[in-house]
Amino acid sequence: MKQTRRMFLASAAAAGGVVTILPITARAASHGMGGDMFETDAGTITVHPVHHASIVLETPAGTIYVDPVGEAALYEGMPAPDLILVTHEHGDHYNAETLAAIMAEGTTLVTNPAVQGMLPPELGEGAIAMANGDTTDWEGVAIEAIPAQNVTEERLNFHPPGRDNGYVLTIDGFRIYISGDTEPTPEMLALTDIDLCFLCMNLPFTMTAEQAAEAVAEFRPAAVYPYHYRGQDGGTQDPETFAELVGENAEVKMGEWYEPGELG
Repeated sequence: MKQTRRMFLASAAAAGGVVTILPITARAASHGMGGDMFETDAGTITVHPVHHASIVLETPAGTIYVDPVGEAALYEGMPAPDLILVTHEHGDHYNAETLAAIMAEGTTLVTNPAVQGMLPPELGEGAIAMANGDTTDWEGVAIEAIPAQNVTEERLNFHPPGRDNGYVLTIDGFRIYISGDTEPTPEMLALTDIDLCFLCMNLPFTMTAEQAAEAVAEFRPAAVYPYHYRGQDGGTQDPETFAELVGENAEVKMGEWYEPGELG
């Protein structure tokens, strides 16, 4: 892996369970157009944390939205999406009204098969369904769908095996892993050469900060954002604790995913 893909050029501005994101309009103005920037062999990738599990990535191949939900105002000022990735059907990851409001002409929509089966006709036409293990190419970006699931027996009903996706994107050698909702899986732990990672954590739906840090120690991403870490009923995980546990195993990046005191 070339050193240029691990250079972190700048920092600027910046996530809990099976919950429905409530309308949040005030946050839109606070995002501005700042973001953490990562230099790659193809150009700059800029990360815009939006809220909870929703991310906007400006890349040399185009603008990628991940699990966009909430009010359309959250995305005002952001470039229109060229690609949208949806990991699974829960309301904090998939919302058809949000998708309809933000999709532009020519936007490519990629989902897991379960979500594709739920899409209204105007969104489903042309949408690409990827099951666990599938690969595809979009504008020269390799996309791999890897399992996102619970592995602890008492949590299997939240994200059962075989249904939901995490995604690995490879942009001219720069590799981005988006976990979706999952516990550590063999496929996650076997990842290699991940330059940038978004890793969920909250109980009872995904994993603890300790589990997430142990996973980072195993697959060693260069940089990792803790996200999706606030939940209900005491399930919130502390990103600062996660950062301490990760130590030198990765550079931990913090994003402004939530308003103070806000649950997921």
